[in-house]
Amino acid sequence: MSEKSMLLKINFEKSCPSEKFFPPDEGVELAICGRSNSGKSSILNTLANQKKLAKTSNTPGRTQSINFFNINEDPSKKLVDLPGYGYAKASKKMQKEWGQQITKYMASRKSLRGVILIMDVRHPLQESDLNFIAWCEQYDLPLQILLNKSDKLSRNQANKALLNCVNQTNENLLLDEPILISAKTAHGADILAKRISIWLTQ
Repeated sequence: MSEKSMLLKINFEKSCPSEKFFPPDEGVELAICGRSNSGKSSILNTLANQKKLAKTSNTPGRTQSINFFNINEDPSKKLVDLPGYGYAKASKKMQKEWGQQITKYMASRKSLRGVILIMDVRHPLQESDLNFIAWCEQYDLPLQILLNKSDKLSRNQANKALLNCVNQTNENLLLDEPILISAKTAHGADILAKRISIWLTQ
């Protein structure tokens, strides 16, 4: 299988502007989160080998609703794309609304089994990322860090960033080893697909 072959069959299910529109809280869900413009939507498209499954934009803060996707046409297994956090140009009111929306989802969903946290490998572990990791730890949520846009760095630079991330997060027992990934080249996407498949069967 080539790196750009379909790794998971992912289908868009619904977009929810608020919690009252969420699908039933059942089955298994994995949330995808990260700073604005970290590449969340691009990672989803890469996993499914579809260019337009999730809307992408060069403008940070584009994803504002919570978007649900089912996996392998099984409505009991979902990936959930959360709004990006840390977008400085968003109004204070909008930032607060996004924060409340993410908190309500993550604190209330019994079907939530883990979180995939995406960061730009060139700017990892910002204060907002560390706060989010601590929040997940508080709620005993398993966490998988993706260091995206690895194609923007040399192999040595990317591996150094990976090692630094491992060293800064190795005390978190709920955190799987971070993965270097590139939504552009699909490098590392096969490893992520395997991790997701394991989580969905646990």
